[in-house]
Amino acid sequence: MKRLILPVAVFALIALTFTACGGGSSSSNNGGGGNSQAQVFVTGEDAPMPSVVSFYITINSIALNNNSTTQTVLSTPTTVDFGRLMGLRSLLGFNQVAPGTYTSATFSLANPVIYSVDVTTNPPSIQKINGTLTTSTVTVAFPNGKPLTVDGNGLAGLHMDFDLHQSLQTTNGQINGTVNPTIDVMAVSASQELGQITDFTGSVVSTSTSANTFTVQGPYGFQEVIDVKSSTQFSGSFTLASLPTNAIVSVVGTVQADGSILASGIEVITTDKAFISGRILQVQPGPVVTMFVGEELPNLSPTIPVDTVYTVNLSGVSQYDICFFDNWLTGQFFNANNLVVGQRIFVGGTFQSATFTPELVSLRRQGVWGSIVLNSVQINSGNLGSFEMQNDLLMSYAAGGPFAVDTGNLTIFENVNGLVGLQSAGSANLVVRGLVFKDANSGKPFVVAGRIRVLP
Repeated sequence: MKRLILPVAVFALIALTFTACGGGSSSSNNGGGGNSQAQVFVTGEDAPMPSVVSFYITINSIALNNNSTTQTVLSTPTTVDFGRLMGLRSLLGFNQVAPGTYTSATFSLANPVIYSVDVTTNPPSIQKINGTLTTSTVTVAFPNGKPLTVDGNGLAGLHMDFDLHQSLQTTNGQINGTVNPTIDVMAVSASQELGQITDFTGSVVSTSTSANTFTVQGPYGFQEVIDVKSSTQFSGSFTLASLPTNAIVSVVGTVQADGSILASGIEVITTDKAFISGRILQVQPGPVVTMFVGEELPNLSPTIPVDTVYTVNLSGVSQYDICFFDNWLTGQFFNANNLVVGQRIFVGGTFQSATFTPELVSLRRQGVWGSIVLNSVQINSGNLGSFEMQNDLLMSYAAGGPFAVDTGNLTIFENVNGLVGLQSAGSANLVVRGLVFKDANSGKPFVVAGRIRVLP
């Protein structure tokens, strides 16, 4: 597949600039704590199944354990959509614990709900299954020799990976609703790639130019303080002083010891107070887009219920953005002609008298699951090159088979030594995080990769 080199190079650089950034949120209990206390944040992501677009589960509590004590790091029941966190990370909790070395973590779980795509219908449809847990409590050991250790007044992180590919049981290849929760845990620091938060979106509650902060209503019911510094990049012409209340923003940054986020990038998605977000299932002339709605602000039900299929007419939309990239080049590479099945988009607009009126479309980062196509890795220089992936659902459905992934020298590779390692990795399974674009020649989707993780 031959594609224009300039768009790929430009977007590789833009996407990867923010790959190493993190954004996060915290629960209550943000206080500083004296020398007798330490702070622990909890991040979550997902090793997915390709057919699953949403997997909700309620985490009733998370506790850290060692031989002498148990410390709670999440006590408020929190419902998380791990299907949306494919290749992305969100902060689930922040709490004070006693300093020490912890060797395992215990998760109390409830109420799994699974939404999967059926591509045999036109357009593809969504199936809902109320799952059944084989066990509601899971204790997972940290890797040998790598426990979670926090010192007095220190900050440490617990990274959890909910492995849907192992957790969701099947019968004759079809998900049957039985969930055998399989979770991997790792101790991380806020500065590590796995300790950073790459998915935090909410509405602005208030701003304080004197304190260089603003407060966001986050996705899990709590509010989060965002710190702004001189190097923080705002999209468009926005500044902290011009950031309006109720604007919907996406933040990347670093979790701090008090639970706030030090922002490196702030994207103002819309100031119109409403948006829907999800994966594109069908594109028709107009353009008219049928999408799976995985997120929305505010609650637009019953007009547009979350976790349903919704068709939106975008013919009146003239503003097309790419996450954290907003300049004169944007419209050349993402516009009404560049929508394609498989993309994750935000549609911002107004919601009045039970009517949603779209006014802008923003292309979002997302995770894509699949396996390497044998002998498809091409290396131009270093990690600048490409390979092909086979995904047995939405992406390969859109591409009609394997789809291309483009990489750059800023692409982060995990569990493999770059493109050279991929050449000898056989048909290994991968999660790729990046941006999905439409090839101008073939009309098929391809991915510009910010992070590539080889799965065990």
